[in-house]
Amino acid sequence: MKLIEKRCQPCEGGVPSLDPSKVAVLIKELSGWNLSSDGKFIEKKIQLKNFKLALDLVNKIGQLAERENHHPDILVSYSQVTLRLFTHAIGGLSENDFILAAKIDQLMSS
Repeated sequence: MKLIEKRCQPCEGGVPSLDPSKVAVLIKELSGWNLSSDGKFIEKKIQLKNFKLALDLVNKIGQLAERENHHPDILVSYSQVTLRLFTHAIGGLSENDFILAAKIDQLMSS
């Protein structure tokens, strides 16, 4: 099943982060996401035309994150939005991060 077809699952901690080989496979399903040098998060920077478009995108991503109950760290800097995904409860990457990233990619392509 593709990431886009899955739903984020509740994570309260107590499970290990994904191993690097699984991360390497999953990140290939995404567009424009980069793995941090320590392997603990994925990040995407999105350049837009202006602040209003940046806020509009953040609001759409916020609605998606609420539906999935998995939330990115978001930084807005005028016309750029930086998204950082990791599973806070485990301090690293879980499949949820890749599911939400794939859904954000789909949101941006529609």
